[in-house]
Amino acid sequence: MATLEKISAFAGKTFTVWVLIFAVIAYFLPQHFAWIGNYIVPLLGIVMFGMGLTLELSDFKEVFKKPLEVALGVIGHFVIMPLIAFLLAVGLNLPKDIAIGVILVGCCPSGTASNVMVFLARGNVALAVAIASVSTILAPIVTPLLILLFASKWVHVSVLSLFLSVVQVIIVPLLLRFIVKRFFGKQARAGAKAMPLVSVVAIVLIVAGVVAGSAEKIAQTALLVFAVVILHNLLGFIIGFFFARLCGMDLAKQKAVSMEVGMQNSGLGVALATAHFSPLAAVPSAIFSVWHNLSGSLLANIYSRMKDKKAVNPDTKPAASQHM
Repeated sequence: MATLEKISAFAGKTFTVWVLIFAVIAYFLPQHFAWIGNYIVPLLGIVMFGMGLTLELSDFKEVFKKPLEVALGVIGHFVIMPLIAFLLAVGLNLPKDIAIGVILVGCCPSGTASNVMVFLARGNVALAVAIASVSTILAPIVTPLLILLFASKWVHVSVLSLFLSVVQVIIVPLLLRFIVKRFFGKQARAGAKAMPLVSVVAIVLIVAGVVAGSAEKIAQTALLVFAVVILHNLLGFIIGFFFARLCGMDLAKQKAVSMEVGMQNSGLGVALATAHFSPLAAVPSAIFSVWHNLSGSLLANIYSRMKDKKAVNPDTKPAASQHM
């Protein structure tokens, strides 16, 4: 088990590298990876189940301690990112499928890597965990409604179908987590140590499947999609930071809100695009999955050098629930 735990930790730390390697291989050899597209939803369910194994009820304590700040973070996330996505789609006159894909990314809950990035940035981890947890729980209701609001310009949106998909991908695995932990606590704690490895494999397969299924269209639109995804992510970080400052939060909390706003659960975007829209619509989410880990790491390094002389951040423990 110790060896498996070490391999799992290594996989978690080198996650982005593996995603990049297999994305490139899938692009040049799509015939070997296209079949994965049929299994994206269950693969993402595995990722969410793994995340759920490490979630604790204590992760929600900040909601009760500082409900206003958590609410502001969640509102900021679900307002800023969808709005930026819509404005980019309209302002840049994006092709239909790419526009839908960018909006899907923007409407997803907070990303699964954000808590670790907040820890590395010396931000307020407790606030970050609370924002990520609440945005995930609200996703079945909020995400479909946001997609309806912002994407209906390009395509018919079925709120009920999207709701059921988000429940299937996010809520069901999390509920299974609570059941497993309740009745098989010891085994669940042991299994949680291997989940970073399982999650890395699942996300790598998801990205490879999406790239393989859209290789030809990626070749035609790669530069445009990369540019939009990078702009979307960076604007989310920047606006999230100043939104928190405008709300009177200290520097540690500004870092947390910035990361939680700018980083998305892009795996959910891939699943929704694949199930309800088109393979090309899944490409922005797949690229976002790779990019936000790179940008988040770089920003965490910058943030870690920023000091707030007026406040001392008490939260120095990373969230065990977030590995990617």
